[in-house]
Amino acid sequence: MKALQLVATIPRYAFGRALGPLYKPAYYSRFSCLQFRDVPEPELLGPDWVKVETRYSGICGSDLNIIRLHMSLAMTPFASQTFIMGHEQVGTIAERGGGVEGFAEGQRVVVDPVLPCPARGIDPPCSACQASEWARCENFAKGSISPGILLGSSADTGGSWSPYFLAHKFQLFTVPDNVSDENALLIEPFTTALHAVMRCFPGDEDTILILGAGTIGICAVAALRCLGSRAHIIVLAKYPFQGQLAQQYGADRVITLSGNDYYQALAEATGSRLYKPMLGKQVMIGGADVVYECVGSDTSLDDALRFVKAGGRLGLIGTIGQTKKVDWTPLWFQELNVRGINCGCALEEHDGERLRTFEWAIRWMAEGRLDLSPLLTHRFRLADYRRALAVAMNKGRNRAVKVAFEFERGG
Repeated sequence: MKALQLVATIPRYAFGRALGPLYKPAYYSRFSCLQFRDVPEPELLGPDWVKVETRYSGICGSDLNIIRLHMSLAMTPFASQTFIMGHEQVGTIAERGGGVEGFAEGQRVVVDPVLPCPARGIDPPCSACQASEWARCENFAKGSISPGILLGSSADTGGSWSPYFLAHKFQLFTVPDNVSDENALLIEPFTTALHAVMRCFPGDEDTILILGAGTIGICAVAALRCLGSRAHIIVLAKYPFQGQLAQQYGADRVITLSGNDYYQALAEATGSRLYKPMLGKQVMIGGADVVYECVGSDTSLDDALRFVKAGGRLGLIGTIGQTKKVDWTPLWFQELNVRGINCGCALEEHDGERLRTFEWAIRWMAEGRLDLSPLLTHRFRLADYRRALAVAMNKGRNRAVKVAFEFERGG
């Protein structure tokens, strides 16, 4: 079968680092780390595994960071050297191991992509997994499968940028008949935003600032409203079309980067004061009670630290690697509370009930309370991956939110 594989050799890495910043297509050229090639169809790793036939697979911002070589090299011990990419998905069970109960071949599923102790055959599990904090697992480089934090980073499981991949029974969730493939594809990114929002939940009188109105930023708005938050939500969007979507999902106010002094606009929106330092960006006194950073860039993180009020909370949802241009002064000066977010693989409590984030998302979709399908704006065949990545890397020009690969049924 044909798949998109990351081949992390030093020559390919050096090529991408040298030419990619000057010419984006170099990141997915024949000389890059990303390769479209023939690979063997995966075989079950044991009785507790299934083979999933991919229906849709999304292109995540973290995928783009990997392709553009923006991820920190500190994460390389926790990924295989060569692996098939892709972790956002919806698919059909093509083959089921004998130890998998409650699921049948031909059944539609979504897969929580994280590969913690339960998927690695580690017993007893680490302390984090025992506490149902699977995203904090201590064993992403140990156990019965190759290193990888999640699908799309482990050589043994494969990833969803291919017709088939493998999943452990711990990772499986049934997609109800009344939940479309398009909605199911958005479950994984939604759970990341949901996890962040639930761990850094605002009061109803709070002012919230969401930096970024891509998939994760809009999902953060949707998650807050699904949870019943009445907080005042301000969204800082790069493009007007993103802002329109954010308002549809419950944002109270949108400020766009283009054509605006967004520092002044945010100061007015939050009743804050701006001060001009000797050099550099303005300093804000006041700001939002809670800020969710959903971009994952140096500029966005640097801004986010400045936009939190003294003693306020900052949730880092965007995937941030090494930082080079971030001034951390507001962290101590304003005594901020900063929380990092990996992904949504955890148990979360709401209205006295504890469920995994995937279960919350599926329930709300089945009940008609959550429809994320409008976020899927572009679909491509896997063989057209260069066009897909070009669109995903130029969202403003293409009015793109979620770009995905669509697979023909039957491989």
